[in-house]
Formats: sequence, C-alpha cells, structure tokens
Amino acid sequence: MRTIRATRDSDGTFEVEVRDGAITTSHTVTVPPHLPEALGWPQGREQLLVRRSFEFLLEREPATSILRRFSLDVISDYFPDYGPEMTRRGATAS
Repeated sequence: MRTIRATRDSDGTFEVEVRDGAITTSHTVTVPPHLPEALGWPQGREQLLVRRSFEFLLEREPATSILRRFSLDVISDYFPDYGPEMTRRGATAS
C-alpha cells in the first residue's frame, strides 16, 4: 500500500513522505506562489496540490527516482503533461 503525507513547514515548504511497502522516501517541495492559480487550483489548496503532484509523479516513476528537493514548477520540465493534468485534477480538488 502506498501513502503520501505532505506537511507544510513554517517556511512555506512542504515535507513529503512517500511510503510504498517497505520503501520510504522523503522530499522537500516548494510551491511557487503563482503556480496554484496558474493551474486553476483554488486558494489554500497547496497541500492537496502537492499530494496530487506526487500521485502524478508516482504514476510515471518510482518514489526513489523523484528528486529529494525541488519546486513543483520543474515537474513540467520532465513531464510536459503536468500542467494540463494538474489543471484537470484541480477542477475536482476536494
């Protein structure tokens, strides 16, 4: 079973822990202030955006391949469908 836990730090970054069976990875993620709005996400849903972004990444690569520290806006450099897919997922964010 896979779990994704995203916790906002006091500096605005998110600490993300991915547990997939016996493997656990940790990541530090920054959400640029403009990104949620650019993707059509509602205000105050950054934590959910981080979790959905990790779901997106894990559909394409193992947790051990995900960068340990990154900004969400670089995902589209590796996966051009990130923006459109997050816009779609943001429309149903709850």
